[in-house]
Amino acid sequence: MGKCLRIIPNWAITLQLNYIFTVEFGHMKLTFYKYQGTGNDFVVIDNRNLIFPKEDGKLVSFLCDRRFGVGADGLILLENDDECDFKMAYYNSDGNTSTMCGNGGRCMVAFAKHLGIIDRKSIFKAIDGPHNATIEDGIVSLQMGNVSEIKIRPNSFFLDTGSPHHVQMVDDLEGFDVVKEGKKLRYGLYGEKGSNINFVTQFAEASFAMRTYERGVENETLSCGTGVTAVAIAMHSAAKTGQNEITVVTQGGELKVRFDKEGEYRNIFLIGPAELVYKGEIEC
Repeated sequence: MGKCLRIIPNWAITLQLNYIFTVEFGHMKLTFYKYQGTGNDFVVIDNRNLIFPKEDGKLVSFLCDRRFGVGADGLILLENDDECDFKMAYYNSDGNTSTMCGNGGRCMVAFAKHLGIIDRKSIFKAIDGPHNATIEDGIVSLQMGNVSEIKIRPNSFFLDTGSPHHVQMVDDLEGFDVVKEGKKLRYGLYGEKGSNINFVTQFAEASFAMRTYERGVENETLSCGTGVTAVAIAMHSAAKTGQNEITVVTQGGELKVRFDKEGEYRNIFLIGPAELVYKGEIEC
């Protein structure tokens, strides 16, 4: 368990170990969990009793705010499902519902295990359909949807791995202005609906580094699971590697993508750690 904050009514802040993060803000008390997967962080709530007001985008945005709320790249609700172990409802930090989140899905599998809903194997429902997953020693292997179409542009690729992704190789990834160039492409090339924008460089035969400008967050995030998947598939399709297990290093850590190529890309698995940071309560 990491360090946790308790914020009291006069906004004085004390820092303690293994303490619940509490905010005196309003009238409804919510128990939440903070999870992260290679630095992609989420406010996670057990909503099996449907207490969370899902239509309240301002509340979602507040909870994800890093200055006045808990702080996260997105908010995820775990809910009951008649056909699967559970259902995942994902919201971007701007308060809007979003497409599939790979790192969020991996965190949800870890959360479901924490709650005792699953053991080692799971199948859960997300906005893009059911996903199989396994968890062992904190490493979650999440099956992603098949990829059948990759659009090739002069200097980039576009594909959908549960969320839309632009993939572009650059020479100096470390010095690259991800926010400036990502915002330019996100709106200029893809319009209001937009796309996530990934910049990538290769440093070994089956290893790549990437940075992502994520729509809905409207900033660079430390990692993006569907983006990692998109980078791996795009680089394989471009013959940058002949391997079917690819390592992708993000700003927040390392993930692996394994797949089969049978006409389309199938049996795609996003593999990496998902960790509980802390548990808390918030009144709002």
